[in-house]
Amino acid sequence: MLKRAVWQGLAAGLAGAAVMTAAEKVEQRVTGRPDSYVPARVLARLTGLPETPGQQPRWQNLAMHYGQGALVGVLRSVMAQAGLRGAWASTMFTAVRLTNDQILENATGVGAPPLTWPRPELAIDVLHKTIYAFATGAVADVLAARDGAGPGQRHAALRPGRHSDVGPLPRAAAWARGA
Repeated sequence: MLKRAVWQGLAAGLAGAAVMTAAEKVEQRVTGRPDSYVPARVLARLTGLPETPGQQPRWQNLAMHYGQGALVGVLRSVMAQAGLRGAWASTMFTAVRLTNDQILENATGVGAPPLTWPRPELAIDVLHKTIYAFATGAVADVLAARDGAGPGQRHAALRPGRHSDVGPLPRAAAWARGA
């Protein structure tokens, strides 16, 4: 399950980052908001690359943007492989994507906590991360579905919901491919 989750998650995360980037470009044309160089600045801080004032190298922005999207996509793929699929799972994953950004931005000193941001800027960021999460989730869910039901889905098939009288799946069945 985990090997499949890695390659499927990298693919799903790259797709999600591409969809988010396209949505950002449309939004920027409508709002006039300039490009953000926060991803490039975070990458420079994490890797020790030279920092420059103003506009950052485009390759650094893209490397961080797509690299982070791909890596975080692996977690969404693990969710899908476990049986956490659909809109509810993508909604949960939105918080993960936002949290990942904020940890990196704040730990490197590049960003500030979202509660200090102007509300329109915060709304735009949440919108774009939601687009990423749902696009990534759609791809991860399709790829995981090819492997069959996840352990959580197989457990729910025994009796939907959480019930004390329904024990866990046997270990072998929990990790079996699409059993």
